[in-house]
Amino acid sequence: MREVREWTAPTLRILRKRRDPVVVQTVRSATAATIAYVIALRLSPEQAPLTAPLTALLVVQVTLYATLTNGFRRVNAVVTGVLLAIAFSLLVGLTWWSLALLLVASLAVGRLVRVEEYVPEVAISAMLVLGVTTVGNTAWARVVETLIGATVGLACNLLLAPPVWVEEAGESIDGLARRLRQLMLRMGEEAVGGTPVDRAEERLYEARRLDHDIVEVDAALRQAEDSLRLNPRVKDSLLHRVVLRTGLDTLEICTVVLRVLARSFTDLAKEREPEPLFEDETGAVLQQLLSEIADAVVSFAVLVTTHLSESAESAEERLATELRTAAGTRDKLAVLLREDARRETSHWQLLGAVLTEVNRILDELDTEHRSRRLFEELDRVSREQRSRMPRLTRLRERLGVQEQMWRSRAGFGGGSR
Repeated sequence: MREVREWTAPTLRILRKRRDPVVVQTVRSATAATIAYVIALRLSPEQAPLTAPLTALLVVQVTLYATLTNGFRRVNAVVTGVLLAIAFSLLVGLTWWSLALLLVASLAVGRLVRVEEYVPEVAISAMLVLGVTTVGNTAWARVVETLIGATVGLACNLLLAPPVWVEEAGESIDGLARRLRQLMLRMGEEAVGGTPVDRAEERLYEARRLDHDIVEVDAALRQAEDSLRLNPRVKDSLLHRVVLRTGLDTLEICTVVLRVLARSFTDLAKEREPEPLFEDETGAVLQQLLSEIADAVVSFAVLVTTHLSESAESAEERLATELRTAAGTRDKLAVLLREDARRETSHWQLLGAVLTEVNRILDELDTEHRSRRLFEELDRVSREQRSRMPRLTRLRERLGVQEQMWRSRAGFGGGSR
């Protein structure tokens, strides 16, 4: 059996790599560029029509939405630059001052036609075409090659359908939640007994480093959102995007509050050194509460990243149970902290801050709070869609798509309602 596992291990690694963004991008871009070059050899008068594979290489992106948007802007940029070069070649030809005017005109016109990050490509295309002797034929050949490359790039993205990156975004959210859990558990352990100031500061720095993890998760989530847009394989793509985005927002707030809690622990360590941070019973209850909140954070991440199914319902029930348990422990901690504050009036504000911060995390994880935030975000996105695309919205409403989305939304909102 061990030999079988060793023999199949390379195959399993290859299958896992199949969905890696770098692998997907490399295979699809190389395929599109090669096909575009073969087609351009037959349709373009140029002996080496490299503009077609270059355009296909740049147009093809990891997601269908990015391909469509980038393809349109890139074709627009190249064609605009070619047309400007044709006009300048007919009027003034190539001189140092005409090149300067062409660059200024290309950069200005590129912003007017809204090619966004491809503004420099307008000037690049114009310079390349203007520098060719037989400018007329070459210019139109470049336009044809550009259209070939863009068309092939779009076709490859439709035929070689890019993956939906929701699973990868879910793994990133789950990883962030588990890192939060580990930090909470360590802080809970240090709440019992004496905690040196340097160790408390180390936990504070660790909480600050979680900001970098949020940036990485946000990038993975943006890629997942792009992969859901204009994807015919995904139903209720708006709902999926909003669920993931609101879930990350909640975890980000929990991260910020946890960093403030680590700051309170550090201040308490400075004030009470060499004594323990809390009284024995208070520290033990706080450790138990942070452990329960840590488990609830992971359950929340599982709920956010689980599709609408029986497993999602069970995840929500587990989260609700953990939050009820944590709320009971929080009430017990509140009584103990109030008694400690009466005995030690010099530290009452720090003890009150600890209670406030753990209470804020519990409020953010609450299922009703999540449902309310999800509904508010869906309403906001729907209003933006109506104002941006009123005709499409009316068509969706006539076809019943909007009503179906609202019914599905109630399911994602949770059973707590």
